[in-house]
Amino acid sequence: MSLSITYAADQLKGGQVIGMPTDTFYGLAADPFNLRAVERVYEIKSRSRHKPLSLMIESVDQAEELAQELPSAFYLLARRFWPGPLTIIVRAHARLPLKVTANSGNVALRVPAAPIPLAVIRAAGLPITATSANLSGATECTSAEAVKEQLEDRIHLIVDGGTSPREIASTIVDLSNPDGKWRLIRQGAIPQEQIAEMFEQE
Repeated sequence: MSLSITYAADQLKGGQVIGMPTDTFYGLAADPFNLRAVERVYEIKSRSRHKPLSLMIESVDQAEELAQELPSAFYLLARRFWPGPLTIIVRAHARLPLKVTANSGNVALRVPAAPIPLAVIRAAGLPITATSANLSGATECTSAEAVKEQLEDRIHLIVDGGTSPREIASTIVDLSNPDGKWRLIRQGAIPQEQIAEMFEQE
């Protein structure tokens, strides 16, 4: 394991917020169980506390630890599109801090295809926040240089993974509705048609 991955993981476990590449834009990574770190994410972005934070995880097993009982549609989506740029909203487990879910009772999860965040998650033994590394309302960042330029000294570590592999955000599908129906919340890197076709084939 590279020293930079180990160092980044240690910083997260120590309560720091760091910038890092994902398979979409650069993101702000923090330990979601550390309330001070979560609060710092909101401060760095000037983000409304009413907006929940999405999480990057390493596997479906980790999703099961962070969510209530998962619907069958979740497993279909995860098997087809993870790792990759699909964020899935499900009912959050009670162990997740309310500050992360913004009292919504839901959590948005994604297994990234990018090697750096996956390596950091595994090294830290934690899920990490996945909100984009930019000021709320500003352009998302596709390089470490852009993060540094926009956030300046608000964060003390940015893991440089080069330019983002794509310039479009993850697609967001909501599975939190008790009726079991899926809803597209944000059209992104995975077209709605691909998701609809997958469900039609089942």
